[in-house]
Order: sequence, then structure tokens, then C-alpha cells
Amino acid sequence: MTGYYDRHDSASADDAERPATEHGMSRRQLIRHAGWFGGAVVLTVASGEVISHIADSREPDSMTAAGATAAANSSLRFVQVSDSHIGFHGPANTDVVGSFTEAINQVNSLGFRPDFVMHSGDLTHLSTAGQFDQVKQMLTGMQTDRVFTVPGEHDSIGDAGRAYRKTFGMGTLGDGWYSFDTHGVHFIALVNTLSLEKLGHLGNDQIDFVRKDIAGLSSDTPIVVFSHIPLFAMYPKWGWSTDDALKVIALLRRFSSVTCLNGHVHQLFTKTDGNITFHSATTTAYPLPKPGRAPAPTPQVVPARQLKDALGIRTVGYRQGDRELAIKDQRLA
Repeated sequence: MTGYYDRHDSASADDAERPATEHGMSRRQLIRHAGWFGGAVVLTVASGEVISHIADSREPDSMTAAGATAAANSSLRFVQVSDSHIGFHGPANTDVVGSFTEAINQVNSLGFRPDFVMHSGDLTHLSTAGQFDQVKQMLTGMQTDRVFTVPGEHDSIGDAGRAYRKTFGMGTLGDGWYSFDTHGVHFIALVNTLSLEKLGHLGNDQIDFVRKDIAGLSSDTPIVVFSHIPLFAMYPKWGWSTDDALKVIALLRRFSSVTCLNGHVHQLFTKTDGNITFHSATTTAYPLPKPGRAPAPTPQVVPARQLKDALGIRTVGYRQGDRELAIKDQRLA
């Protein structure tokens, strides 16, 4: 089952609690599973970008070059944007429309056309019809054929996500979850923002969906999971976790390469747990404090010249059979 919004308003598609260290796969797994970024790489910061590279690489220059080569040659290239918060008004960012527009322009200036763009939630700030219409119109400016989304908690204020699903949920199941396959990779888009007590929550229906969805897949199939709230315990005190995520994680343990990409926390964060790697994305709106460094996760005001250093987009490249790949978290600055 596939659900996505594209720039042509297509109705459906068939293709469609603390810092952790990073670890890589064994060389055997790396070769066997085509260097997929779910556990085959480590992340290195270079010139303000997070560059993924092979675990046994040595030289920063060669690692950067390998990543660039992978991005240039990969058969699958997609972009993740997150937390645009269209409708937000506050000193942390007085022009979220302008910063999201800059993010869109950055996507369109990458030098390649992404196979798709995923917005990982909090498209809007108050989930009004006008905000949904505005962000939908803005997304038509993405130079890609397909735009996928998952909802954030700000996209379901007061209506359990109905306005979100009306705008972006065509072809989805339940509360807006779905999956699709492309370029030999299986993608799963989950909704963990509708039954919030303190933590994110998936619910039995969605967990059953995942169980049935992956039942027929080979354990060699690379899996990518999108959600808004992290599927790992990044900082439960602030709600940065999903209370029943372990039930889904248990289902994914048989796969050799699993990557979970989320938004919500407005900052880069990586954790690897066996065959599963979690990457939190930054935002296009405003920064949040690092875990435990403030009384609460409220929008942070930074000097105007530094705001774009906290905002950005993520690009991912993959080609079956390659040992190199690239994940780049690029700042708007």
C-alpha cells in the first residue's frame, strides 16, 4: 500500500535519553548488503556536514570523496526535510515560511533530481486548513515527482489528524501509515503522534500492519522506517521516545539493514543498536535544546546570523552493489 502527495496531486502510487556512539557492520555484512546506511557506515562531521562513510575508511578526504561519488552515482537518491512548522510565530524564527522556502530552494539546487522527498512531520504549527494548504502549495515547488509525508503532533491539534489526512493522507491506511518499495528498498511510514500521553505511540493496529507488511520480505531487503517521534529512547523525560516502539523493532531484527529516520527533536542525533540505526533530523524552523540542557524542549532563540546553522535538509544516496553511500545533513547556512 502506498500513500503520497506529489506535486501533481496524484491520487496513488505503486512505487512509492542520551547521545550514543556510532558503529558499523562487519566487512562481510557490508559487502553482502550493498553498503546500505542502516548500519554499514559511521558518520563523520566535515565542514559542517555529516558525511557517512565505510567503517574502515581512514582519511577524511577520501571519506568525503567516497560519499560524493556515491551521491553522484547512486540509483536511489532522496531527501528528508522536517519540522517546517508553517504558522509558527515567535522570536525563535520570525519567518518560517522564508526558511522553508530556502530549504526547498536548497533541494532544488542539489545538482540532481531526488527520487522523492520525505517530510517527516510537523508540516504545520497549529494544523489549520490554511496552514495545510500553504505547506501543500509550497511543496509543489520541490523538483521531484513524489513527496511523502508523516504527521507530527502539531499536525493533529484538536482533530486527531483528520485535516492532515484530508490533505496528505490519500491512499494511506488507518491513521495515515503506509509502505512502498523502490530501487530494492522497502520503506515504511509510521504515525506515532496521535495517541500521545507523554511518549509517542503506535498502537496495535499499526504494529499489526508492520507485521503483515514485512512478512514476505527477504531478510536481505534494506528497510527504511520514517516516523516523526523517535523510535528509540532518545530522551523520554521530554517525550522523545515511543512507548511501544520495541514491538516494531523486534519485528525488524531479522533484517540485516534497518534505518529509522525521524524528526521532532529539531537536531541531528544518531544511535546504532545492532542491525538498526536511528537518525534524527534537523528542522527548517527553529532549534530545540539538546536533551537535558534546558527545563523543557522549547524553541531556542539564537543570534540571527546563527539560525541557519541550526536548520537544514538531509540527502541520502544508495546503489545496489556499491560499497559506498552518502548521507549528508546539510545546513541552510
